[in-house]
Amino acid sequence: FWFGHDKVSFSWFSVLIGSLLMILGVLIIYKTVVLFTNIGNGTPAPYDPPKIFISQGFYSYLRNPMMIGVFSVLFGEAIFFKSSLILIWGIFFVVAKLIYIPLWEEPEMALRFGDPYLKYKKNVPRWLPMKKPWAS
Repeated sequence: FWFGHDKVSFSWFSVLIGSLLMILGVLIIYKTVVLFTNIGNGTPAPYDPPKIFISQGFYSYLRNPMMIGVFSVLFGEAIFFKSSLILIWGIFFVVAKLIYIPLWEEPEMALRFGDPYLKYKKNVPRWLPMKKPWAS
């Protein structure tokens, strides 16, 4: 399944679990993009980021729900297609984001949004969601 030839083969289990992860990931990404555009007056694109700080919706449970959605899609694809290449790409992407977000994105957010972001960062975890939403 994982290593050797990456020929496509399907089983009901890999199709079911992979599909559920991909659907969940796409829904999370969609909801976060809607927050960026409707509340944040921006987009996920680095050249047009949100102008208003967002701590609603999924962002009240964890600081990086969009990345969790992307991770879910990548690992869902790896399971769906039983692909070691997609799995390796997914692991590489996760490791890159584990480095990039605290070293570049979070300091940039602190500069852009100041004290509200710093208070949010202190109270909301980066990767694992809280049981109850944070209310600023």
